[in-house]
Amino acid sequence: MATATWPAPKWPEDIPHEISGYEKPLYSVIDDSASKYPNQVYTIFNDATRTFAQVKGTADRIAHFLAARGIQKGDRVAIFLPNLPHYPAIFFGILKAGAVCVTCNPLYMVNELNYQLKDAGAKAVFCMDHPQFYPTTVEAIKGSDVQTVVICGIKSYLPPIKALIGGLLGKIPKAGNYQPGHLFFDDVVADAQPRPPEVDINPTEDLALIIYTGGTTGVPKGAALVHTNFTSNLMALDEWGRFVHGAGQKAEKMRNGGFHTVLGVLPWYHVFGMTVAMLHACYTGSALVCVPDPRAGNPPFTEVLKAVQKYRPTIMPAVPTIFVAFTNHALLDKFDLSSLIGCFSGGAPLPPEVCKQFEDKTGAIIFEGYGLSETSPVASANPTSKEGRKIGSIGFPVSGTDIKILDIETATKELPQGEDGEIAICGPQVMKGYWNRPEETEDVFREIDGRRYFLTGDIGHIDEEGYILVTDRKKDLILVGGFNVYPREVEDILFQHPKVELVAVIGAPDEKSGEAVKAFIQLKPGETATKEEIFEFSKENMAGYKRPRQVEFRENLPVSNVGKILRRVLRDEELKKT
Repeated sequence: MATATWPAPKWPEDIPHEISGYEKPLYSVIDDSASKYPNQVYTIFNDATRTFAQVKGTADRIAHFLAARGIQKGDRVAIFLPNLPHYPAIFFGILKAGAVCVTCNPLYMVNELNYQLKDAGAKAVFCMDHPQFYPTTVEAIKGSDVQTVVICGIKSYLPPIKALIGGLLGKIPKAGNYQPGHLFFDDVVADAQPRPPEVDINPTEDLALIIYTGGTTGVPKGAALVHTNFTSNLMALDEWGRFVHGAGQKAEKMRNGGFHTVLGVLPWYHVFGMTVAMLHACYTGSALVCVPDPRAGNPPFTEVLKAVQKYRPTIMPAVPTIFVAFTNHALLDKFDLSSLIGCFSGGAPLPPEVCKQFEDKTGAIIFEGYGLSETSPVASANPTSKEGRKIGSIGFPVSGTDIKILDIETATKELPQGEDGEIAICGPQVMKGYWNRPEETEDVFREIDGRRYFLTGDIGHIDEEGYILVTDRKKDLILVGGFNVYPREVEDILFQHPKVELVAVIGAPDEKSGEAVKAFIQLKPGETATKEEIFEFSKENMAGYKRPRQVEFRENLPVSNVGKILRRVLRDEELKKT
């Protein structure tokens, strides 16, 4: 058994170490929920709702359409959309056609989208009827294998009165200047039959998704994920979560069939938002609030706060920068956020001070987990209780998963408990490999005791109670005069400064010590601070070699579209100065 001997005296007693029965196609998730909960709401968008039966029906028609366009098993089909209610139906429709879904960041520029479409060999793409997204698509398909373009408008997914008023006032986005041969989503759905083709899927071998990763460290590469990577991860999530559903009640598994509402604030093109929001909502028969632009409103994120108050979500997966945005929002006290039961944090380390401030202001509880695009994504998570979680850790491996700490130099030797090394993951959620990159695939896998472990590039250790702690990214390690400095450790301390909203720490070139710690700081709105304040705070709170020798204040720190602070961008800027 993979994790039966995991050294964790605090492992939740009623959660199994192993899981089974997940060997089925990923589209079975929508089929099952449409069968069990046909009339339950799946998507909520601007007050308009779609049931599980409706989403399944649309997915079946899309699959029929794709087959009629010559899309065959294994062909790649791209989705270039924000979090619109079309997304789940398109996603499942692609899978029902036997094709492989390629999710594309809707904020990509032409060259970025063109690279991804060509690298994946996509034959079709779904894009938004929008004056930015559609022209980008038109340019990006040049030189690619894309032959079918489907344009998705939002009018038919709005309540009738909003669609009417929006149309009359010209508020509904439209691209105009449509290219000959490009099709409209509503026409495609209306003309197709709700009969997906019969395709023989081997869920443990056949690809479901190619999701691009590595953009924060270099050229993006496609993580090739099979159907069971996701079905196993959804089952593991379902086993892991225990929630208190009312005052005085005992914690129990997540209630299915409409009890819960998930806030879709994370982008679904990214594996975290896709699995933990879009797919997990479907798996549990829960409603899903579509949030196309989380930064909407004045000040930014106001529309998200309105959505929480209006639709009363109980579950919110998010990245640390979103929790920061909530906590420091000028209008936070004007909104009722009491519906939130559980908030899941991932995508980047959660500074303990951010966790504390969010919980103090909202009354919600955050449980931190860990994963990567290559692991579909969840590999470990804290127990979902205040008693069982350890703030600052990523908890234990989820059911069916094993994690080892290997030596940093060769990643072949398992290290003793308590020692820092590279985190390696083995489990049914681990990808098949990188798309068309056999050498890079070989580089990130090690066989240990007859099992295949994925090398994450993250450094961490297992503490005396069995909790896993991520120290930092292997590539972000700073060497100061022979001492190892982990940026995250310094960042966590600087986050405790009352004026700091966001912080990123890098190693800057230094003649004396090789590298020196440099902190980039974004202050909270309305705050001012001096470098001397930060130096003094650092002197009081950390060892000498860890202290920032340089401080630079920025109005905004560079973040990815998922909300990760991009240390690489800051490091590149610094290197250009030398």
